[in-house]
Amino acid sequence: MCGIVGYAGRNAAAPVLIESLKKLEYRGYDSAGITVLGSGIETYKAVGKIINLESEIPKNLAGTVGIGHTRWATHGRPSTENAHPHNSGVNPGKISLVHNGIIENYMALKERLIGEGYEFKSETDTEVVAHLLHKHIYGSPEGKKAQCELLTGLRAALKEIEGSYALAIISADEQGKLVLARKDSPLVIGLGKGENFAASDVTAFLNYTRDVIFVDDYETAVLTPAGVEVFNREGNPVNKKIEKIEWDFEAAEKAGYEHFMLKEIHEQVTAIHNTLAGKVSELEGAIYLKELNLSEDEIKKLARVQILACGTSWHAGLLGKYLFEQLAGIHCDIDICSEYRYRNPVMHEGTLAIAITQSGETADTLAAVREIMSYNCPTLAITNVVGSTITREANSVLYTRAGPEIGVAATKTFSTQLILLYLLAVKFALVRGRLSPDYVKSFITELRKVPGEIQQILNQKEAIKECAEDFARSKSYFFLGRHLNYPIALEGALKLKEISYVHAE
Repeated sequence: MCGIVGYAGRNAAAPVLIESLKKLEYRGYDSAGITVLGSGIETYKAVGKIINLESEIPKNLAGTVGIGHTRWATHGRPSTENAHPHNSGVNPGKISLVHNGIIENYMALKERLIGEGYEFKSETDTEVVAHLLHKHIYGSPEGKKAQCELLTGLRAALKEIEGSYALAIISADEQGKLVLARKDSPLVIGLGKGENFAASDVTAFLNYTRDVIFVDDYETAVLTPAGVEVFNREGNPVNKKIEKIEWDFEAAEKAGYEHFMLKEIHEQVTAIHNTLAGKVSELEGAIYLKELNLSEDEIKKLARVQILACGTSWHAGLLGKYLFEQLAGIHCDIDICSEYRYRNPVMHEGTLAIAITQSGETADTLAAVREIMSYNCPTLAITNVVGSTITREANSVLYTRAGPEIGVAATKTFSTQLILLYLLAVKFALVRGRLSPDYVKSFITELRKVPGEIQQILNQKEAIKECAEDFARSKSYFFLGRHLNYPIALEGALKLKEISYVHAE
């Protein structure tokens, strides 16, 4: 699984799909494919880069509705057969779909469908969904006449599926229509004029529109050139809020840097300014967190903070643990989300859960948040993406406002997460009477110096380059840090492993 795109409009779909897929290349992939709905279903797939796919697509490919996918192999090796889209029905097929997620009961469904005469061309779990959907609509592998609409058949098929999915589907019998479904895998709709878009990530269509609708779990949607309809689990229409993405297409480009990570390292200066904007007052010695739905009385009664995070966000949270205990005098625990939901946690009254996730879509973090909310524990999310799933599930949300982070390794989002955790800890300490306004004034003064200090370090390009060249041939690296610098050492080791593929601890 990796990237999904979809288009329903009045222009040729293929160029839009290809351009949108290229915007998702940063996520990594081993194959790619598209299906365009013209007089029928036309599917093109290729292993390797998107340029390989482009060479397979006819220049004059007609059709104004289509779907596309970049795949990172989970079930089955990288191959043309395993690449998405997957089709079902008498060649070239009646149904075509792309999928992100994992179908957990695909083996049982596959065995049943094979027994009913369906032939599988791939090793993927996704092809099971295509055939199951075809079965519900057309009745048999040879069926050519639809017994129900695509959306009706999809709802029936989803009742049999266990696992996670973001699906974009088109049918040869329903021209001009793109159907979506989502559970535990991100899916977003872009609203244009005479055209509408779908993707797993807003960066795919930002050069077309910044008006978006985030699809929630168990929702389905129908896109046409004329409009968008969203339905809940029961099939009733949902009046969705239209969000405006704050950053634009240009912000997601490299802007002259060699790669996104280098650009985003340099963007830390602006990102931290944006995170602090409107949140601090040196004159008053005050911190304003208007999005925090906790009264001062509730903050005073807090007995425990439970931080939930993964990866880089966990490192930020570990530093946050030290801050809450040292500054605010609040006991703090931190868990890796994938472990938290399996250990039957013991909950205490007066606990605040803080979930940290750059994307707001980290599956393990969302699952951990749902677990802790089942104990009626108030939750605060720290995230970078407005409208993401966690922002709709947590009781309070603080945005890092770092702008798009395209690089795989977190940079500016880590820095801005630390800033928000500092602000939270100092705010709690101030309310609980452990810090004075004068201390907070001096703290804010020092905090405002951070962007400038970062810029001074970044200006030392030659010294940094010389240092890198001196140590580049080492085979193992050990990062040392104590107390607040211990999480920083952990993050440094992770960065080196992620980017250089060398041993670091």
